[in-house]
Amino acid sequence: MNTSDSGIPGSNDVTAASAGAGAATTREERLAALREARVVLVSACLIGEAVRFDARSKLSSRVMAALEGKEVVPVCPEVGGGMPVPRPPVELSGGTGVDVLAGRARALEREGGVDRTEPFLRGARLALEAARKFGATVAILKEKSPSCGTQQVYEARKLRPGEGVTTALLRSEGIVVLSDEDL
Repeated sequence: MNTSDSGIPGSNDVTAASAGAGAATTREERLAALREARVVLVSACLIGEAVRFDARSKLSSRVMAALEGKEVVPVCPEVGGGMPVPRPPVELSGGTGVDVLAGRARALEREGGVDRTEPFLRGARLALEAARKFGATVAILKEKSPSCGTQQVYEARKLRPGEGVTTALLRSEGIVVLSDEDL
């Protein structure tokens, strides 16, 4: 992966509409892509790993059923980016994941405002690298997460429309992204 310029593959091409094939699909098209996929990238918390900020998992029977018969590549972009478990909750500030990739927004700890943008970007890059390495063309990620949200993320303690940092990067690179709530 070339990280010589901004360090984010495709970041110069990311727009507010989240460029790439992964963003332009309907729910039905995303579900069809999931059915056809052999390898699926998945938020580790959704398959029972206790990696969330509060050291819990969000094991989902719907996700487990959707993954049956598939090769699974579990990721937690926040842990991959170097953040501990447990960790302070983080929210996006100034925009969505697309805006973080473009340098217009930040990922900040909810209390105290400590900037965690770099670990979020690093974790997103590692998730993309894992998808490429293992041939995952589809991802199932945890909705409302500042990394993995696909339709909603928290900003100033309120849910707002938008996607997380990892989702924005994966979609910009053509990965089809679904949330646990799509299933």
